[in-house]
Amino acid sequence: MAGLCSYPGSVSRLVTRSPGEMNSSNPSSCKCFGSSSIIVACEGLGRFSAFKARWECVKSLQWLLNNNTEERNKLQCRAVEAGKGYLFEAGNKFQLEDVIEAQQFDRDTLSAIFEVAREMEKIEKNSPGSQILKGYLMATLFYEPSTRTRLSFESAMKRLGGEVLTTENAREFSSAAKGETLEDTIRTVEGYADIIVMRHFESGAAKRAAATAKIPVINAGDGPGQHPTQALLDMYTIKREIGKLDGIMVGLVGDLANGRTVRSLAYLLAKYNEVKIYFVAPDVVKMKDDIKDYLTSKNVKWEESSDLMEVASKCDVVYQTRIQRERFGERNDLYEEARGKYIVDRNVLSVMQKHAIVMHPLPRLDEITADVDEDPRAAYFSQAKNGLYIRMAILKLLLLGW
Repeated sequence: MAGLCSYPGSVSRLVTRSPGEMNSSNPSSCKCFGSSSIIVACEGLGRFSAFKARWECVKSLQWLLNNNTEERNKLQCRAVEAGKGYLFEAGNKFQLEDVIEAQQFDRDTLSAIFEVAREMEKIEKNSPGSQILKGYLMATLFYEPSTRTRLSFESAMKRLGGEVLTTENAREFSSAAKGETLEDTIRTVEGYADIIVMRHFESGAAKRAAATAKIPVINAGDGPGQHPTQALLDMYTIKREIGKLDGIMVGLVGDLANGRTVRSLAYLLAKYNEVKIYFVAPDVVKMKDDIKDYLTSKNVKWEESSDLMEVASKCDVVYQTRIQRERFGERNDLYEEARGKYIVDRNVLSVMQKHAIVMHPLPRLDEITADVDEDPRAAYFSQAKNGLYIRMAILKLLLLGW
């Protein structure tokens, strides 16, 4: 069978595929013409999108095949029923061996992960799902301080029946203080655990750990590099609170040069359509060029601004971040120059849209005033709670698969 698929930015051929030939899923972002209850695949944009769908179409297949391309493009079809793609069926292996950076994920995998996270929300104490990781051990290696990330990972593991081996300050209280290399530490710890969650002060450390380990490694933040599970929970929160990820405006505010959370978030936002990102930061901590260049290469609109009020009035999401004193070294003068320049307070809330939300990866200092907490648009504590469900999902997927 042949037909037409109108994928964002392209028109390409619609063909049938057997489940064994499928290698990704996207039931929602492509409008295609086809017959009911068939397995179809859209070929376009250098990727292969497959899904099982039932279609309600305004024209017959014969009409489609007998008309020219210009008229085919006018065809409007609507998917009325869609299921998971073959890759995401229960029992299949997760596509990733490690979670190191946000670029590893595509839209289809993100959507599937979010579905698993929703299922994790339903797991209660002593329910059958609460024991799916019984017998598994997770090692947490944190070379930098952490409260939310470490505790949410440990809580996620325990809520699924697993056990935890933890090192809260590995930089000072592990053999690293004696000069042991990261690679040697990883080779040792993998003998004790089934999965490693690591936070490190050096950008790129997680990649080194993953290259060494024979068990899954999760990057829980590597210096000013990336924080992929934070970006996953951020996207999950936006989806839950706003109801969509396409066509949104996001203002990233604060320490954008050193903030690994905003870097990872920008990579994930770039996977969605008609997104615009505003960068609002003091001069000394502006977003780095590599992120700007990446967004430009993906045709994502972005703009730098010094006017937080104006940006807040336009955006669906105001994502505030802390000015990170620990990244300034001895340059306290630069830290003081940046600190306190952009604060989300009741005045900022007054210009925000009613559906918009304020997010923050936490911890906060004074960049969001306490009186914002009571506003229903303050989503940062819900955001932190969502980290538990996302990390439960990631642990389940890496250790058990779909």
